[in-house]
Amino acid sequence: MADLLVEHHGVPVIVCAADGPPVATVQDALDQLIGSAFHRAEVVAVPAERFDDAFFDLSSGLAGAIMQKCVNYRIRLVVLGDITHRLRAGSALSDLVREANRGRHVWFLPDVESLVVRLAPEAPGSSYSG
Repeated sequence: MADLLVEHHGVPVIVCAADGPPVATVQDALDQLIGSAFHRAEVVAVPAERFDDAFFDLSSGLAGAIMQKCVNYRIRLVVLGDITHRLRAGSALSDLVREANRGRHVWFLPDVESLVVRLAPEAPGSSYSG
């Protein structure tokens, strides 16, 4: 399946295919996520399984570097899928997910439907001020 460009509540979103190439480095994120979204979308939604295990091991620095690139390029990153098994590994990732989901730039959500709800103008943490 190919990546899809869709619009939810007026926000252009690239929904990346689960079977796409893995994101194992910052350069992969630039090439596969940010590059494709830069001129077409405000949000890039990526299935969690596309990310290398190092992304979820915060000591690697990969997640922080990718999230910072997204912020720098003004692309909101959404990690889609169930990461419960990864959250059990330690509190640092749980803390990151909780803090990220309070913000507006990076979200960890279970599915696209949750993203649609989150992008709604009246949703808590949405990009709209009302």
